[in-house]
Amino acid sequence: MGTLKDRLNDDLHAAMKGRDELTTATLRMALAAVRNAEVAGTEARDLSDDEVLAVLSKESKKRREAATAFADAGRAEQAAKERSEGEVIERYLPRQLSDDEIAELVAGALAAGGFTGKGQMGPAMKAAQAAVAGRAEGGRVAAEVRKQLG
Repeated sequence: MGTLKDRLNDDLHAAMKGRDELTTATLRMALAAVRNAEVAGTEARDLSDDEVLAVLSKESKKRREAATAFADAGRAEQAAKERSEGEVIERYLPRQLSDDEIAELVAGALAAGGFTGKGQMGPAMKAAQAAVAGRAEGGRVAAEVRKQLG
């Protein structure tokens, strides 16, 4: 199996052949974000699958936030478009953890690191994020760490 970027390109070509405009436009935006990340910094480089996943997670979050903003502004049609784009991107992301799974992983990470008080929030978050490994949004993880530390 090829890399995630190869899969995105292959799916883009299939969407173009199938004349699926939503998927084509969304994958073009996602691949543009990946390319921008590849050329950011001092020299261009290929991203690893984990780095591509991080870019896609960021793009997915942008779509969710935009959909909420459009819905709050009474622009339901634009909000629906953003949600649809988010659904296309989420096909490439790992399954998100439930709240119970996050609580379990955070508890394990805190116990392993010996974190007990709110003063250790930074190192505790680092350990928790490593345990979750991109399968949940940082805000959800941070809320659970705060709850368990406090």
